[in-house]
Amino acid sequence: MSAIAVATADAAAAAAARADVRPYQSYVYAYPHKTAYRPLPDRPALRDLWRGEDKSALSLYLHIPFCEVRCGFCNLFTRIGAPDGLTGRYLDALERQADAVREALGDDGPVRFANAAFGGGTPTFLTADELTRLCDIAERRMGAHLRSVPLSVETSPATATADRLAVLAERGATRLSIGVQSFVDAEARAAVRPQRRSDVEAALGRIRAARIPVLNIDLIYGIDGQTPATWRTSLDAALAWEPEELYLYPLYKRPLTGLARRRTAHTATEWDEQRLDLYRRGRDHLLAHGYEQASMRMFRRAGAAPQGPEDHACQTDGMIGLGCGARSYTSALHYSFDYAVDMGEIRTIIDDYTATEDFSRADRGWAMDGGEARRRHLLQSLLQAGGMPLAEYRERFGAGPYEDFPVELADFAARGWLEGAGTGGEWLRLSPEGLAHSDALGPALFSPAVRAAMAAYDPK
Repeated sequence: MSAIAVATADAAAAAAARADVRPYQSYVYAYPHKTAYRPLPDRPALRDLWRGEDKSALSLYLHIPFCEVRCGFCNLFTRIGAPDGLTGRYLDALERQADAVREALGDDGPVRFANAAFGGGTPTFLTADELTRLCDIAERRMGAHLRSVPLSVETSPATATADRLAVLAERGATRLSIGVQSFVDAEARAAVRPQRRSDVEAALGRIRAARIPVLNIDLIYGIDGQTPATWRTSLDAALAWEPEELYLYPLYKRPLTGLARRRTAHTATEWDEQRLDLYRRGRDHLLAHGYEQASMRMFRRAGAAPQGPEDHACQTDGMIGLGCGARSYTSALHYSFDYAVDMGEIRTIIDDYTATEDFSRADRGWAMDGGEARRRHLLQSLLQAGGMPLAEYRERFGAGPYEDFPVELADFAARGWLEGAGTGGEWLRLSPEGLAHSDALGPALFSPAVRAAMAAYDPK
């Protein structure tokens, strides 16, 4: 019996034993997650890390760690509000970091940016003048030509004001992503997101008036009290704005968040069943209204050209992250600053960042050896609805994914998560059920070392 046949038989037996695998384990938006990062004892110089790297098509990400409120489900690196002068001090530090990073990129090859994004937090928490300064940092200090590349910016209903949007439109923003989560006021309150539908609709009107090419609306399913009927209400309300993109996110209740401290009436199994049902309803509704599925979460209106980084852009080698919540990726090392969810810890990290003068070295990170690079490539490709060409993987790594991950892929095939599974095809692609179980499939590909590091992380 061949090794693959043995792996398939082993995986089938394992799948039968674990038929009740939970579909919602972890959203794999980056691999490895920052909870696996550890202090780098040698604090390598950025110039050494970037020497010899391909810098001809870099991604630029600027992180703004401020929000007007903290939603109950949010575990992102962000704080509520900013005392007088803090946003200015943060931008001062961002300028110092940008200068250090741009110098570290050196002159051993062309330095060009292929796309840019402002995230957070809420970048539009900044005033219009501060947003102008943020754009200047990206352009004048980093050399990114914002009007010539896709620029994606995150916003919220309360901060999507006409003056801020005018700055973003003038500076070349091609995509604006707004977190609505629900158009039903009672559901927004249940998610600890104080907003009114009337305010959301007004913000969407201002966004459309700004004529930024791509509007993305984020919605969440699995909120306490949500029903198929109320989910349909939010979907239809979003569709009325004809957004070029829609993201449908399952609700998670993560440690140290507001919702994690609340008791719920449903069991874990009941909640999984509710979320899977709402996901399928949402997926089918969007497909019936002319949207194409790009991943478990992302749907793009047919014919709408992408104007921002794809789902997996944050996974690509050659990522420059500026700000204390941002990651940077070279081919050999992923690095960032410290990570926290607790508001007091976040405030301390932001204060430390704004006081930093020397940004020439990396502090925390994870070394990306060949095995980790294979896992990341497989993850970032397989979790896209389009899948992965087997020849592309083989060309990069010298072997096929079925050779590198025989047990994992055989397990996925036994569960019905792969479409046309087998080593003889040209593509590796998830089935509809595989896409539905992306949040179980992704974590199954984590390396033992990453699993151990994440398990050892002490939430703060």
